[in-house]
Amino acid sequence: MMTKSGASNRDVKKINRIRTMRSIFDCDRISQPELAAKVGNSWPTVLQNVKELMEMGLVQEVGTFESTGGRKAKAFAPVRNARYAVGLEITQNHIGAVLADLSGELVRFERKKRPFERSDTYAAMLAELVQSLLAKEDCPPEKVLGVGISLPGILDRDEQTLVYSHALGLRNVPVEEFSRHIPFPCRFINDANAAGLAEFRGQQSPRSVVYLSLSNSVGGSIFTGGSLYGGEHLRAGEFGHMTLVPDGRPCYCGKRGCLDAYCSAKVLSDRTDGNLALFFDGLRAGNPDLQAAWNEYLSYLAVAVNNLRMIFDCDVIVGGYVGGFLSEFGAPLRELLAQHNTFEPDSGYLKCSRYKLESSALGAALVHIEAFIQSL
Repeated sequence: MMTKSGASNRDVKKINRIRTMRSIFDCDRISQPELAAKVGNSWPTVLQNVKELMEMGLVQEVGTFESTGGRKAKAFAPVRNARYAVGLEITQNHIGAVLADLSGELVRFERKKRPFERSDTYAAMLAELVQSLLAKEDCPPEKVLGVGISLPGILDRDEQTLVYSHALGLRNVPVEEFSRHIPFPCRFINDANAAGLAEFRGQQSPRSVVYLSLSNSVGGSIFTGGSLYGGEHLRAGEFGHMTLVPDGRPCYCGKRGCLDAYCSAKVLSDRTDGNLALFFDGLRAGNPDLQAAWNEYLSYLAVAVNNLRMIFDCDVIVGGYVGGFLSEFGAPLRELLAQHNTFEPDSGYLKCSRYKLESSALGAALVHIEAFIQSL
């Protein structure tokens, strides 16, 4: 019983320390009374956690607040630059790279055009990109938690093998091929799951959220109880291969009628020589052909999003390349969703993504940041 009780007490202490840290990192600075109320513990308990976090260099005392009648309350603030994580997004033709601080905020984002190739030269270039990113921000290696790498495909449960990637033309490839030259701990994650993590950050657990990614392929991720749901075979969120139109357009997977064939970004960008931004420039200019294509695209997207709402009964975040334009061009989608909705008269559950091109790389970096926080 003593061992069990001891383990339980340690778990409670760890949970309280993490909650204290998150509460401080949620704001620029916070007073003693505010912190105790937010964490929901007595001040002596919170103070002990604050002292430990200060000893770790993660929290600092930053003066006092003005008195409201008694002694001035001490103010505490996060040390956001105490640690950093790097995130890389590998795509067929580009590489995205981010540097994120301990609060998960984006410090730097770069994207370079570089077609993927399975070679040692490519792997060495990834390592050079990481080092360049750190050098530009004067980030010392000892502050780097690790490098998260987002890949467009299905990974095995141990993150050791890229089981399948249509975009990269790979099957059963050891992920070490990507990280062999990177001198930091590396973690790997599916690109849509990574983007979902970035979008989910800051949401109040245990809310459930579905993320739909509309990039050059359609994917997604599911968060329930505050955690990513992977499914029995780690294929949960493969929304691109839901059948939207029976015996419809051919999909790259070999089937017909998949959502991917109707709602990938390529459906739009193929009309403007592969440049998605030009497609939306054309919409702004009032091009009638592009407007007709957009209306058709939205008609299919509305069915898919409504289906996700009916299945999961939670907010649906739409992101990816196309999702980045919905805040400007998504009003007709909301109207269609309201028409489709069986139970509600509106489309308030639809959320536009907070990020555009940087979401997957940021989500990959967050894997290391969250692991560090959970280790406190």
